[in-house]
Amino acid sequence: IETADNPLLQPWTAPFGLPPFERIEPAHFVPAFDVAMRAHRAEIAAIAANPDPPTFANTIAALDASGRAYVRIAHAFRNLAASATSPELQAAERELAPRIAAHANAILLDAALFARVDALHGRRDALGLAPEERKLLERLHLDFAYAGARLAPEARRRTGEIGERLALLTTTFRQNVLQDEATQGVVITDERDLAGLPASVREAAREAARQHGRSDAWFISLSRSIVAPFLTWSDRRDLRERAFRLWTRRGELDDARDNRPVAREILKLRNELARLHGFSNYADYALTDRMAKTPAAVAGLLERVWGPATEKVRIERDALAAMARSCGATHAIEPWDWRYYAEKVRRTRYDLDDGEVKPYFVLDRMLEAAFDCAGRLFGLRFVRRPDLPVYHPDVRAYEVQGADGRTVGVFLSDNFMRPTKRGGAWMSSFRDQSRAHGESLPVIVNNNNFAKAPDGVPTLLSADDVRTLFHEFGHGLHGLLSQVTYERLSGTHVLRDFVELPSQLFEHWAFDPGVLERHARHADTGEPIPHDLVLRLRSARRFNQGFETVEYAACALLDMALHASEDPEGVDVAAFEAAELARIGMPREIVLRHRLPHFDHLFGGNGYAAGYYVYLWAEVLDADAWDAFAEAGDVFDPAVAQRLLRYVYSSGGTLDPAEAYRAFRGRDAAIEPMLAERGLVGDEAPA
Repeated sequence: IETADNPLLQPWTAPFGLPPFERIEPAHFVPAFDVAMRAHRAEIAAIAANPDPPTFANTIAALDASGRAYVRIAHAFRNLAASATSPELQAAERELAPRIAAHANAILLDAALFARVDALHGRRDALGLAPEERKLLERLHLDFAYAGARLAPEARRRTGEIGERLALLTTTFRQNVLQDEATQGVVITDERDLAGLPASVREAAREAARQHGRSDAWFISLSRSIVAPFLTWSDRRDLRERAFRLWTRRGELDDARDNRPVAREILKLRNELARLHGFSNYADYALTDRMAKTPAAVAGLLERVWGPATEKVRIERDALAAMARSCGATHAIEPWDWRYYAEKVRRTRYDLDDGEVKPYFVLDRMLEAAFDCAGRLFGLRFVRRPDLPVYHPDVRAYEVQGADGRTVGVFLSDNFMRPTKRGGAWMSSFRDQSRAHGESLPVIVNNNNFAKAPDGVPTLLSADDVRTLFHEFGHGLHGLLSQVTYERLSGTHVLRDFVELPSQLFEHWAFDPGVLERHARHADTGEPIPHDLVLRLRSARRFNQGFETVEYAACALLDMALHASEDPEGVDVAAFEAAELARIGMPREIVLRHRLPHFDHLFGGNGYAAGYYVYLWAEVLDADAWDAFAEAGDVFDPAVAQRLLRYVYSSGGTLDPAEAYRAFRGRDAAIEPMLAERGLVGDEAPA
């Protein structure tokens, strides 16, 4: 494809510089990357070969500004491959993944370029840099060192090879999981087999079947938004077991896309990479660039919750077993029974029925609730822009305006599951905020995988769905509110165990009584949610927390054990998983939230490897941060919100995370609020 015919290489003339989605085809990406990579390499070569002595401007700022065309294309490619893929785009992804990794390595392992960066870093105290300039210099120097720039030539060459191979392996892993989620599941053709399912779950299963070309059936896909409600409500224990076994075996259902050998090779290469850097295992290597710093610090946090959580699970299990007996069941509680009987206990104990709650959680109104909270906290206004180009009809575009009416960014909301979209929920960007070379406004996208209601029917969310919506919106705000100069420090470009603070903190507003009573209105009548229902929701918020804590914490413990292994050569991931769960005393009735063959956080990329603990680490911060609003007596307290904006949501990577949190809170975070929220200390803690 000629450059003149490739829309990726032409000026993007849509409002706000959005990609020309309607003209982009998968075949455009490989030639576009060829051109953009050559141009970027030429820029890098010019910086490295500059005969003038290195300065912040001609080296550090120049590096941050380089490769604009390449970055623009890479953002579009990554987002479309995740949210609107196709066989052709997946083929391009497999071809490009190692090449993209090689391109990054060629920059970070360039000896002449690093010599300039290293020279500046060595005399950083004498350069008179502004605080953000110094932070960028230190961040880029660490990027180079972390990639292997300080290693001997042969070791640098090998780290490059490992990076390219890992890029292909992680891409393969992601695509294998997507294929299982998109094609595998339970097909139901007899309406009697839907016994117990609420209308919303039936409709979602019917819509999933239509997406697979079946208008005469219901499809329980392996997307969490369908299979989890099915496991909660279906009276058919045999079908629950079948769906559960398929769901937990994603990534190993087909020999042709078995992720176990893929994960094994990833682990082997990560360990080799760590050893090249002088570490005995990958966990030690990865944690050098995290708040936690050491595996011991992570272990200390996880151990604080594991014992109380497993004890609470025993109490919860006994309650479920009693409920099962009262329903005439004689079987023991199995993993595919937990959600089913937990829902019955919840209804009995709190007089809380999901069928009563969901009509008040209409997707559009809950999205408006998130917008309203952002407005009351930070002065933002979200203006629907149906004229803006989007990559799929499900996507809604919004112009985001600040309190002064000026545009601060673009927000894309992509909420529904589809076969061409990977599972889970995530935030990403088509462009990051910066202002070093003119104002660059962020273009942020939130992806969820909610089950879409039929045309003309409002999509209803569960309480967990609402929490997910607000969580991802918190990440979105982190990108939209960024106010930094340099792109490398923009938005969510912070340490991994700090990046979840803005998202998890924002979840708290979702279930604030004032927010609910203002926005949660019945889908049919428009009546506001009754106050007593809000109280029941809040009283039930710690219900089943033993289960939820254990299924998460076990994943975090397994992750650390895997990556702390000093000899993963030939590891059998299934056997390792079983042995580690036995070692930590995993309750028989609960399985991992993510088993290793589909653990995308660990093997679909490198960002969360030896890092799945970060959600709990950030939960310590978010629970303590929420207490700041409670202490102020107003969940929208202007002074607290202003500190939160300044030190957390807008500062990106310009501040050290621990210092940023102390500046916001006035002290370090305490762990007790998190333990109390989960019911692991206080009145609801296990005796």
